[in-house]
Amino acid sequence: MIKTRYAHRGFHAKPEIPENSMPAFERALKRGWGAELDLHLLSDGSLAVFHDSELFRCTGEEGVIESLDAVSLKNYRLEGTDNRIPLFDELLELFNGARPLIIELKSYKGNYRELSEAVCERLDSYGGDFCIESFDPRAVLAVKRLRPGIIRGQLSQDFMKGRELSVAAWQRGILSNMWFNVLTKPDFIAYKFEDRFNAANRRYIQKGVQEVSWTIRNKEDLMTVEENGAIAIFEGFDPEL
Repeated sequence: MIKTRYAHRGFHAKPEIPENSMPAFERALKRGWGAELDLHLLSDGSLAVFHDSELFRCTGEEGVIESLDAVSLKNYRLEGTDNRIPLFDELLELFNGARPLIIELKSYKGNYRELSEAVCERLDSYGGDFCIESFDPRAVLAVKRLRPGIIRGQLSQDFMKGRELSVAAWQRGILSNMWFNVLTKPDFIAYKFEDRFNAANRRYIQKGVQEVSWTIRNKEDLMTVEENGAIAIFEGFDPEL
């Protein structure tokens, strides 16, 4: 994994420059930073760069992105701007190996295998530096089995804090403590910055697994992360100011 700074969902500046938009990724690229992005599998097998499965937060439209295809995707605009939801192909063409990418797999209703296959197959012909991560350990395991040479990471946080409503009660401890790591053997752990002292996270870091912290929102936290040898995924500020 390339040690550099990664702009979270591109170097966005809302409301003019939405997250996961081509202008946001162009800004990150021009500044010489890597970028973190989110991928969903569309109904026709295409891959879209978008964070939520639900379309509403970022487009104002109802529905889920997995129900769309590459053609219908063009009808949606990001956060009241003229920017479309990018296809993964467009983003790879933009970066063209110039800066590294952190690619998060967003599984939906058990499609982790199909999503992982589509992403791995697309990346087979990409010459740039990248790594793959996911909150879904099944996706991380699928990547391990499909392409064992790809650098892969487990995304997590302390789901016990505040009793994360999007995660079933029986899953919270399993995901917080990353019990699936014994199978997935991740090359890095991307843990929520505020939860970084979670005991399971610290154990893996002490064993030499690369630490990644998300999401860093100020210069002070950025310095803390980098002084401790971790990699920062940042947003909402210019780390060079």
